[in-house]
Amino acid sequence: MSEAPFPNVAVIGLGLIGGSIGLAVQEYMPGARVTGWDADADVRCVAGERGLAHAVPEELADAVADADLIVLCVPVRAMESAAAALAGKIKPTCVISDVGSCKQSVAEAIARALPGQPVVPAHPVAGTEHSGPEAGFATLFQNRWCILTPGKDSDPQAVERVSAFWANIGATVDTMAPDHHDLVLAVTSHVPHLIAYTIVGTASDLEEVTRGEVIKYSAGGFRDFTRIASSDPTMWRDVFLSNKQAVLEILQRLSEDLSAMQRAIRRDDGDALFDHFTKTRAIRRSIIEEGQDDARPDFGRSDHSSVGDGAANEGGSGL
Repeated sequence: MSEAPFPNVAVIGLGLIGGSIGLAVQEYMPGARVTGWDADADVRCVAGERGLAHAVPEELADAVADADLIVLCVPVRAMESAAAALAGKIKPTCVISDVGSCKQSVAEAIARALPGQPVVPAHPVAGTEHSGPEAGFATLFQNRWCILTPGKDSDPQAVERVSAFWANIGATVDTMAPDHHDLVLAVTSHVPHLIAYTIVGTASDLEEVTRGEVIKYSAGGFRDFTRIASSDPTMWRDVFLSNKQAVLEILQRLSEDLSAMQRAIRRDDGDALFDHFTKTRAIRRSIIEEGQDDARPDFGRSDHSSVGDGAANEGGSGL
């Protein structure tokens, strides 16, 4: 248990990520006080019952008045309105951060809404396919990456304190430029989710295959796709629209690579297929060696950690 870099933390949006932050602060930073707030009264009620924060006030102003750090845990296209709602309610020194998986657009949105406020955008690369205030748990960020994307004018001391905050609740912290982050996450998270949504939809629409057969005979690969494709639709819609340029760039590359695979299959080019599969197998081994997954059956995952994905279910209902 480490000294709290921020005595008072407010979490806005009490879904999986926000709820987990509240629980993690209470577990690993006992010297800090955490308040929570969500626009949905039912979410606030569940959050209070689960103890996701020390206090879950009815009014936003009461949740943020004393905050030294505010973490916005809402869908990326709701970040600007969530930040704007804080105007006039917070201390000038309060640091604003977030958990969005798109950083360039989010940083610009928060800066527009709260000019002059210290801002340190962040992205915890952790999540599950579950959402809502019931889904949070204190160990979600243990041994997961949290990427900070401070701007050129960000206060170095604020960046250091936000880094310490995430480290204290278990994350390994790295720093990237916002546009580079968005390209990396397009490859590792956003496009894979789009593929999962697409292949599950394709299987559902095949007239020659009944829905019952798809469910009954699902192999491991398809089951993994359905798990990913069960993630929150509002959040993922916002991710694709907010990271449009990087996603489209990676989709173009993917389309070209798929065409190459089509040609290899059509021409019975087993060598090309074998070489490609050997290369991708090596990537899998590297991920395990980096400690970002597990080689055991079912990846060694418990019910709580069934997806180690980067963008999963960022927020509660937002504002």
